[in-house]
Amino acid sequence: MSKNVENDTKVLKSKRFVVRMSLVGKNQLIEFTTKKGKVITYNHDKVYEVMKSKLSTLPCWTKYKSYTATNNIPMSVRNIELV
Repeated sequence: MSKNVENDTKVLKSKRFVVRMSLVGKNQLIEFTTKKGKVITYNHDKVYEVMKSKLSTLPCWTKYKSYTATNNIPMSVRNIELV
């Protein structure tokens, strides 16, 4: 984890897009770099709210309470305010 000096918020750095049940409600900022080198920062709780209904149908969420994507962010959250 690293700190964002501007507002003293801890930013979790990751190699992939991730949504985890353990992070829900923590207002966590996550930064990841796509395979093409684009850096994307998102608020975990905002993304979770948008994806909640879809996540509940995924086997990975049911079994591991986690969803990851290595190449990019999901289509459902590409055109929304992420931070």
